[in-house]
Amino acid sequence: QVQLAESGGGLVQAGGSLRLSCAASGRFFSTYVMGWFRQTPGKEREFVAYIDWRFSTYYVDSVKGRFTISRDNAKNTVYLQMNSLNPEDTAVYYCAAGRVWSRDYSAYTYWGQGTQVTVSS
Repeated sequence: QVQLAESGGGLVQAGGSLRLSCAASGRFFSTYVMGWFRQTPGKEREFVAYIDWRFSTYYVDSVKGRFTISRDNAKNTVYLQMNSLNPEDTAVYYCAAGRVWSRDYSAYTYWGQGTQVTVSS
């Protein structure tokens, strides 16, 4: 069992930055693929990025070059550094843990409660 808790969301102006954190409890954190997803009202949860146990990363095209996913296994924490934010990045951001590389939210077993990110124009 893994429990996840996101933090770091908030309100930021376009062009600004935020760093999201996701603290995990439970065993074997370092063996999980950790993903970030986001969701806006009325839309499906959208893949943002993932990082696996070898620290390999993958991003959705819309955030490449602006967002960076990282993990600190000693702290059981995964991060999402978000730069050059724009209003289209406004969403609730969720972290997730799974056993396979996937952009599909159904592949992830454990989820946090989400943190709101709002980017004003």
